[in-house]
Amino acid sequence: MIVQLTGTLVEVLPTTVVMDVGGVGYELGVPTTTAAALPGAGEAGVTLLTRLIVREDAMELYGFATREERALFDQLRGIAGVGPKLALSVLSTFTPAQLATVVSTQDAGRMAQVPGVGRKKASRLLVELSDVFSKNAELRHLVGLQEPGAVQAPLPAGAGSLVAEATDALLSMGFTSQEAELALDGAEDAGANTIEKLVAYALRRLGSGS
Repeated sequence: MIVQLTGTLVEVLPTTVVMDVGGVGYELGVPTTTAAALPGAGEAGVTLLTRLIVREDAMELYGFATREERALFDQLRGIAGVGPKLALSVLSTFTPAQLATVVSTQDAGRMAQVPGVGRKKASRLLVELSDVFSKNAELRHLVGLQEPGAVQAPLPAGAGSLVAEATDALLSMGFTSQEAELALDGAEDAGANTIEKLVAYALRRLGSGS
């Protein structure tokens, strides 16, 4: 597994970088944020963190400026229906810190700004990413979340507004208001005290037919 390369930049394009490492040229797909942070072609001693993806018909190498970008690339690729190109598109639209904010606020409108992501898929991505920042050691610091397993606070006094927002999120995914209401029943007792947890709780119930 190739996890890091250090060499001379041969070519820097918005979504592709070519790097000479010991006389071997490597082409890497990169987010536009990584490309923008790199020096110009000809610069030596440049390091990129990488992820190698092996397919039946190809070997593809992707490069990142930070560990957070690479960790999010891995997390995004783990979501059904999200390939490397869409993962790069997300990372080209948002920095890791910006994506953490979008996820923590469940902002489907901003997520839908990613090329190739419609409103429905945006809502699904937000749900899938809802606990990523709390469980991944390389991402947790972006939003200052508690360690996994920490005691959760009780549902706040404004829980009604959270339920309303969770209901809106479910409706945007194509569920009916009745399905959303039934799916969210009992969420408070289950300790779902954020929008992300409310939606995840509802989807689990909807998926199991509870």
